[in-house]
Amino acid sequence: MLGLAKRVGARFLLTSTSEVYGDPLEHPQKETYWGNVNPIGVRSCYDEGKRTAETLTMDYHRGAGVEVRIARIFNTYGPRMCIDDGRVVSNFVAQALRKEPLTVYGDGKQTRSFQYVSDLVEGLIRLMEGEHIGPFNLGNPGEFTMLELAKVVQETIDPNAKVEFRPNTEDDPHKRKPDISKAKELLNWEPKIPLHKGLPLMVSDFQQRIFGDQKAGDSATAAL
Repeated sequence: MLGLAKRVGARFLLTSTSEVYGDPLEHPQKETYWGNVNPIGVRSCYDEGKRTAETLTMDYHRGAGVEVRIARIFNTYGPRMCIDDGRVVSNFVAQALRKEPLTVYGDGKQTRSFQYVSDLVEGLIRLMEGEHIGPFNLGNPGEFTMLELAKVVQETIDPNAKVEFRPNTEDDPHKRKPDISKAKELLNWEPKIPLHKGLPLMVSDFQQRIFGDQKAGDSATAAL
């Protein structure tokens, strides 16, 4: 893709990830932080793959003059996510709707920051239309433990949903929270939709896809 951008003179967008920070020793994470990544860990294929992608992107920019933009995307959720993609928000929502226990790995005290998809899209548009290369953290600074996220899901879908603890995965980052000062200053961007407002929009979409139009309609009528 970088070679194609070079040939046709296109502006290239790399959607990188907060995973480049690994299990961070800095909190919240600024773009200047180089990260704490295990290069041979079970997660390293994704972490190091994205770090290498950033390296290649900047090499093409410096060496070949390709116009590039780099966004480091933090956890994003919303309608149209794959229902069984394994991400924590989609896991919790699908489990609660199916009357299954919410699976929490480890003690549930690890934190993540969740941004609604439309906030991310707005950030990417501003990045591509602006003159700043980045990298830019694009994420919602609202920080939740997994147990706090489970509680929000319970409040939104089913207060009686159970929580089931399972052994944690290897190299799971303990904390994740973006410092978005750079995006605020240079892109005039910050997220606007908090979790408690965005999650119900995602739940409605999941409900319709899991149970079909009739079930979603019945539930909406019952809620009224």
